[in-house]
Amino acid sequence: MVEPPQGPSRPQYDDEISLVDLATTFLRRRRVFYVIFLVVSLVGVVYALFVPEKYEYVTLMKLAEKANGTYVEEPATIIAELDSLWVPDLQATYRAENSRNQPFKLTASNPKDTGLIRIVSEASPPLAELIEKNHRKLIERLSSEQEQALSRLRKSLEKQIASLDSTIKMLEEGENTGDAIASAVEKQLALESDLQSLSPFEALVVSRQSGENAGTSRSLIVVLSIMLGLMAGVFIAFLAEFIGLVRNQLAGE
Repeated sequence: MVEPPQGPSRPQYDDEISLVDLATTFLRRRRVFYVIFLVVSLVGVVYALFVPEKYEYVTLMKLAEKANGTYVEEPATIIAELDSLWVPDLQATYRAENSRNQPFKLTASNPKDTGLIRIVSEASPPLAELIEKNHRKLIERLSSEQEQALSRLRKSLEKQIASLDSTIKMLEEGENTGDAIASAVEKQLALESDLQSLSPFEALVVSRQSGENAGTSRSLIVVLSIMLGLMAGVFIAFLAEFIGLVRNQLAGE
């Protein structure tokens, strides 16, 4: 009787590990797991209890505005000056006076399609007074620059209006100047309207504290510490088993 051909036999490995072996190893080293899990979890809970809460402190400013919704200075230009000049100046001054870096950041932004400048700092309540002081310095500097730009624009408009007024008087003395006078008066009225439409710089909100904690929530820290404790406990339990096996093998030799 001819025996059916048999396929290649599957090699057997002595070092294959089954789920039963893993479970047995884990139970044997469960005390290591418990210790690591409890230590990591307790450290996370203690950290969550003592970590200081952080809040956002927001300052909001409205740029000086011309007619038709345009601005005396473009918001993008103001943001560039804040980021490149004014904020670094404040940081350098603090570093020179205290021999350390400023303990918070000053971040400037321009909400889309608006003439608003938003300055945000994130820190714990004990720094609120220092943050407000820095925000007010930026407000004063921006207010001064905006007032100067607005004053230049106002003087330019007033000069143009006065020039047109003189032109109109000269035209009134001539003949057949009706169309020219009408055009000059129309332009003068437009300039006067632009002058009346000028809106000054205004600080709307100064270093207002947010109502909610802006930092990592304590509950999230506790949950993450428990998860980290579980992973670290399992890993170190198997690592302890591996080290034990290596030691036994070396001792047997």
